[in-house]
This record gives sequence, structure tokens and C-alpha cells, in this order.
Amino acid sequence: MTVPVVLDIDSSVGPLPDAAVLSLGAWQERIRFGCGMRVYREFAQVLDRALPGHHGTVFLGSGDFHHVSHALISRRPGRGFTVVVLDNHPDNMRFPFGIHCGSWVRRVAALPWVSHVHVLGITSSDVTAAHAGENYLTPLLRGKLTNWCIGVDVRWAARLGLPGRFLAFDSAAELLDRFAETVRNDSLPIYLTIDKDVLNAGVARTNWDQGCMSEAEMLDTIALFRRRLIGSDITGDVSTYRYRTGWKRWMSAMDDQPDVAGAQLADWQRQQHALNLRLLDAIRACG
Repeated sequence: MTVPVVLDIDSSVGPLPDAAVLSLGAWQERIRFGCGMRVYREFAQVLDRALPGHHGTVFLGSGDFHHVSHALISRRPGRGFTVVVLDNHPDNMRFPFGIHCGSWVRRVAALPWVSHVHVLGITSSDVTAAHAGENYLTPLLRGKLTNWCIGVDVRWAARLGLPGRFLAFDSAAELLDRFAETVRNDSLPIYLTIDKDVLNAGVARTNWDQGCMSEAEMLDTIALFRRRLIGSDITGDVSTYRYRTGWKRWMSAMDDQPDVAGAQLADWQRQQHALNLRLLDAIRACG
């Protein structure tokens, strides 16, 4: 059995059975939320040296670190594979200063060994007409990215010549029924990355606005990938942090991230830890 890995950047992930824990807290200010590409490449090199040669699911901590998925996926060149992202946001938004937790999907879609990226469960207004210009269009126009959305109006995409790149559904159940057909028609290996903000807040609270997927629906989705997973990571845990960098304080305030502390933070982290254990079991069952 391959061991899970915890990237201990923000101390948000609880103890996991047999996990390898990498102490990376010194990087928190530099990479949390986002960073320039020089810093990101430095971190990716440190991560590459520290990761075990063979490992299981990687736990990233807060959703503020979801861009680290790009570093993990970049370590797997060679045979083509599909990337599946469970996320309440497209993570394909314009960010001219490097890479951040809402922009990394564009870079993953540009990797030549990534056949396609599917982002499932988006209820965020980031995919509405009002924010159309904030989405990177290149991966969409090249047919390498599909956004699977729930309860949001994405008709604008067809008018921009992007038919089929934004799929709209009334419910997570309807979306997943359709996605199951896509999985059956694609024989490529799959890399799975989960941001738990795709779940409804009754399952587990995160520090981002949340979607509507149930835990059962998430577990059913993971089960679709039995014997096809080549890698996975999980983010969306909860931690608090006060940025020293001015632009990070400003941008995180714009995203209305809630202040969570004390007993509430401990309660949310206990809830998250129990969910992490269940998700780890589900991913291991896909082996």
C-alpha cells in the first residue's frame, strides 16, 4: 500500500495512518494564495526532492494551496492522462503575477502529457457572463478544458465559440450521471484533485464559498476511477493566516474569506479530519 503524504504548510491536516509528513511551514507566506513563478519553481524543486519515490494521495492543506496540484501533476510526464478536478470554482481565472489557487488549471491544461482537464461541480459566479473576460480562453479554445457547472447560466460560452466547454446541469446528480458516460468512453489513466469546497457546507466547512455536492456523490465519483488512478491530491482544509504581503491581504479580503478561530476552527478541523479519513479509504479502494 502506498503511503499518503501530508504537505504540512499550514498545520491544518490531522494525523493520517502511515502518512509521510513533509514540514514546509517556512514556505507559507511565500506560496499561500499565490506567488510569482520564480518562487513557485523554487518550491516545486524542494517538493520534488522531498516527496517519496512512490506515494499515495497528497494532502495540501487549505484550498489556498490548490495551485500546488500543478507541481504534482508536472512530475508525471510521459504517457498521456486525464485530470479530473472536483471544485466549486473553475481555477482558470486570469492572474498576471505568476500562479495562484484560482489560476493553475490553465497551466495544467498546457502540459503536453495532459490529454484533458475536467472541472466538476462549479456553482461559482466565476463562470457567468459577468466574469467571462476573467477566464483564460486558450485551454478552452484548444479543447483541453471542460467546465461542468451546476445551477449557473453559461450560455455566453456558446456565443464565444465555446460549445461544449461549459456544460450546465440542474443538480450534482444530473452532472455526475453525464460524467460517468464520459469516463466510460475514455480509457486514459486519471489524476484526481479534490477541493472540498465543491461539497455543500453541511458535509465539511472550508474557507471558500461552497458548492452543492454531497459526500455520497463525491464518493461515487471517486469509485468511477477504480483501477485507473495514477495520482491524487486533496485540499480544502481550514486554517487561519495573517499575510505580511500587502497584495495577498487585499486579494484574500476581496474573496470574502471568513475569519475562523478558536473553538469554531477546532470544530471545523475535526469535521475535516474525519472526512479526510473517509476520502483516503475511498481513493485507496480504487487501487
